[in-house]
Amino acid sequence: MADREEMSTSFGAAASAYESGRPEYPREAVEWLLSPARREAHAVRVADVGAGTGKLTRTIVELGADVVAVDPDVQMLAALRANVRGVPTFVGSAERMPLPDASVDAVVLGQAWHWVDAEKAAAEAGRVLRPGGVLGLIWNIRDESDAFARGLTAVMHASTAERLIADGGPMVGEPFGDLEARTWHWTRTMGRAELLDMVASRSYVITAAPGDRDRILFEVEVLFDRSCRVEDGVEVVDLPYRTEAFRGIRP
Repeated sequence: MADREEMSTSFGAAASAYESGRPEYPREAVEWLLSPARREAHAVRVADVGAGTGKLTRTIVELGADVVAVDPDVQMLAALRANVRGVPTFVGSAERMPLPDASVDAVVLGQAWHWVDAEKAAAEAGRVLRPGGVLGLIWNIRDESDAFARGLTAVMHASTAERLIADGGPMVGEPFGDLEARTWHWTRTMGRAELLDMVASRSYVITAAPGDRDRILFEVEVLFDRSCRVEDGVEVVDLPYRTEAFRGIRP
């Protein structure tokens, strides 16, 4: 099994599958993350850190904010530039952002905080945020009250993010205090190709031995065949999600 560092930097090898297979974030959840940072007559300035292919970035842009995208992986940033036009991109990490002091109103991380050094990343977010700015953390997590979702986890293993949420949620350090949290429930309808791309974009699967990866994808197809329904002539499954969002305010 790959170590944590190898898994955390593996996503660029599957950037296309990540963009196809990973879900978007509910607009209302992103609005909630950013709402403390809104200022009259000014566009909110947001650093999307661990931005990946732009899944969270595009929703922030749609909400009218000015965004810079930061990610350690140049392949993921290349995909982001193709998917979300006009967003400045920078190679960097939550622990080391290439941004000036007090330069943004919000620092957000989608599906990313579980990979960081929480103490160092919180301190760095505190550096680049203006006073009153917001640190926003968000994850899309499969809702395992559903049998199909539980079956997927049995095949492809729980992720680091899923374990973090199950263990009580993210920890942060100074200058942030307790985090406010909210949850949204929703369902994503997916075809076979999207489901396989979602599985193929997970770090555990990307870094697995080829034989293990093939076995996982085969078992996911078997599960799809057992669970799918036909909608407009296409086989699909309904996968329920919980979006878990957390925010803290810089003093």
